[in-house]
Amino acid sequence: MITKRIIPCLDVKDGRVVKGVNFNNLNDVSSPVELAKYYSTCGADELVFYDITASVEGRKLFTDILCETAKSVFIPLTVGGGINTLEDFDRVLNCGADKVSVNTGAIQNPEIVEKAAKLYGNQCVVISVDVKRVDGVFRVFAKGGRENTGMEAIEWIKRCVESGAGEVVVNSIDTDGVKNGFDLEMLDKVCNAVNVPVIASGGAGSINDFITLFKSVPKVDAGLAASIFHFGEVKISDLKKTMRENGIPVRL
Repeated sequence: MITKRIIPCLDVKDGRVVKGVNFNNLNDVSSPVELAKYYSTCGADELVFYDITASVEGRKLFTDILCETAKSVFIPLTVGGGINTLEDFDRVLNCGADKVSVNTGAIQNPEIVEKAAKLYGNQCVVISVDVKRVDGVFRVFAKGGRENTGMEAIEWIKRCVESGAGEVVVNSIDTDGVKNGFDLEMLDKVCNAVNVPVIASGGAGSINDFITLFKSVPKVDAGLAASIFHFGEVKISDLKKTMRENGIPVRL
């Protein structure tokens, strides 16, 4: 049986890890290098590094801090932020990333998903989607959750997977940082629409939220969180132990 993955997320702004609520009110947390070292040794299955303002600021992802972070990590590393061209994919992979996450870049240039998948392999291309309910419809947002594209989220995700994305990160803007649990309704719809691994992001506030996630939406492959891990509210070792006790397959 495939084990469920636990993935901490480093949201990086100006070379520092930050965290906010509903994608706003960002507060400084720590050095991405130090946090990466910590997560690499404390039981995390993978790590995600997002340069969260690269797209909205119209610049390339900071590679110096990424290279330093990648050297500190001995688990798979997914990197995103300001990924707009195949050259961006190449640059990030050369910095030490295992997978590249594309969000706004795919919205602006949908062909990048197919081209990157053919060049680097499906397993290397992760489509990250920021989703928010607008009048009861799941809509795709771009530029760090700032811009409503008007696209329906489930259809967009299906299109990206059909183009070659090998993994999907679903970021719920509605639940981000609120700590009241994952967006189970949205995640269930995504999991039933695609046949690649789906990572749930946004809303984790306790160990029980992860148990509820994997029990309620068994097709979800991984749970991603930030602040509850950064601030020590949940220890990954305790989370995984509780998952196993609840019959959820996990790597201890």
